[in-house]
Amino acid sequence: MEIKGLKSWGGQWKRPLIMAGPCSAETQEQLRETAIAIHDLGINIIRAGVWKPRTRPNNFEGMGLNALKWIRDIKQEINVQFAVEVATPQHVEESLYHGIDILWIGARSTVNPFTVQEIANALKGVDVPVFIKNPINPDLSLWIGAIERFHQAGISKIGAIHRGFSSIQKTRFRNTPQWSIPLELKKTFTEIPLICDPSHIAGESEMILEISQKATDLDFDGLMIESHRNPTEAWSDAKQQVTPKHLGEILENVTFRNPTSKNKEFLTHLEELREEIDHVDQELYEIIANRMKLVDQIGYYKRDNNVTVFQKNRWKEISESRMSWSEKLGLDVDFMDDLFKRIHENSIRRQREIMNKNFQKAKDVS
Repeated sequence: MEIKGLKSWGGQWKRPLIMAGPCSAETQEQLRETAIAIHDLGINIIRAGVWKPRTRPNNFEGMGLNALKWIRDIKQEINVQFAVEVATPQHVEESLYHGIDILWIGARSTVNPFTVQEIANALKGVDVPVFIKNPINPDLSLWIGAIERFHQAGISKIGAIHRGFSSIQKTRFRNTPQWSIPLELKKTFTEIPLICDPSHIAGESEMILEISQKATDLDFDGLMIESHRNPTEAWSDAKQQVTPKHLGEILENVTFRNPTSKNKEFLTHLEELREEIDHVDQELYEIIANRMKLVDQIGYYKRDNNVTVFQKNRWKEISESRMSWSEKLGLDVDFMDDLFKRIHENSIRRQREIMNKNFQKAKDVS
């Protein structure tokens, strides 16, 4: 999808784009010390939580205006930009007044189109960079809709942040990555920078390197990592923050990939391999089409002999045999199991349609 007028503006920063800083600006000393240490790593964009949306009241909700004043003072001392989260039109007004360089929209806001529209309206006439985090729930349409609302408000410097999705299932992540969703967004909006927030995906500092590497392997444009001078004393999200020293070690150990190569030999061979994949994929589709023709024949045969579509003994037999084939061929068993279940579900659907074709005709006539 192309939005007319949406700028390809990520190139104004050197790739990878790194934002780092504390989950919350707690005190002026804490923020200043952390910002200086991060800047010493060569990072020039400091993220800082000024207002903290909390699930329940009476928890620490950020230092608000005081934090904005600290940021203004720190910017006069060191050459950095600051990024903060805004959730209301008042946040926008106060942030811009205090010289905040970059705004981001949090997951709790992105999930609500009314909130997004109010913030977008407050930004009309001010073309400040705005990064939009994915909504809490895995809904690509909400994420796309938020981008469109800010663009329609006149914001041309739009970016996206992947911070993972809430899930009722217990996983090792605080927020499950579901990488296919941000990759679909990247395919939809090729112009805008997409960065990853491994801190919120992980929930644990030990996992940040792993998730950061995964993101750069998938051609993300950068990272937003929470860093605190002393995470054990942090007032919020202590487990997922790292010291500036640890942050430096993480970035040294991440292998940042290039989206392409200028090596002609590489490009030629890559194109040859891709052509082979295209041929294999075509054969794969033709094989699936032939399988569905056989499925239909079986469906008619079952219908004419009054036999049920689903037969548990047959399903058990083919499940076990296909799993064995996966193991022998060195394929990922879980992936192949999921794939075959989808094929089987579609086979059942086709046979049910065949079984009930005459019933549907009689129903239409009546």
